[in-house]
Amino acid sequence: MADQPISEATVGRLPDYLRTLVELAGDDVAGVSSKHLATQVGVNSATLRRDLSALGITGTRGVGYDVKYLLFEISRVLGVHQEWRVAVVGAGNLGQALVNYDGLTQRGFPIVVLFDNDESKVGSIMGGIVVHHVDHMAELVSELGVNVGIIATAAEAAQSIADAFVEAKIVSLLDFTAGPLAVPDHVVVRRVDLATELQILSFYQQRDTAVSGGTGVPLGA
Repeated sequence: MADQPISEATVGRLPDYLRTLVELAGDDVAGVSSKHLATQVGVNSATLRRDLSALGITGTRGVGYDVKYLLFEISRVLGVHQEWRVAVVGAGNLGQALVNYDGLTQRGFPIVVLFDNDESKVGSIMGGIVVHHVDHMAELVSELGVNVGIIATAAEAAQSIADAFVEAKIVSLLDFTAGPLAVPDHVVVRRVDLATELQILSFYQQRDTAVSGGTGVPLGA
């Protein structure tokens, strides 16, 4: 990997590259041009070449990139060749959906424990995972070798749960609540805000509707 820092924007595109490369490898494609790979992912060629260059990867003029090599290198950078054990806090509808989603395990993120503070849920089994009380987070996170914490609680509980994860030395958090979290600088928090994503879709939807009706300006104009 190159010594230069990798931007967050580049990191955000790597899973898209990886998914496309997996599909190409599955079709026995040996080599791919930057233009074709960029088109498949939905970026321009210059962006793709810049992203790969940040990883220390360059293509061959007239040939492009070796698919298997790209697949290996991006997998290595993303750490998907390893298993990262996950703890979920919140055994509500979202938490239950997460533990029942096989895709996380298939991608190297098995959920190994589920926590909640609802006594009626503690001790029950959801998606093959036992629900434990949040009071036992520290000991079980350590015992089970958890690497990633997912916060799937109500927004008002998110900060206390984040604090508990940090206390348990978990430095990678995925937050499904709406509010910002105060965590130490060494802790990485990624937020999944479904309402925000839908609002972004709404923006494109209303712009497209306005353009088709002759009352708006096309994106990029």
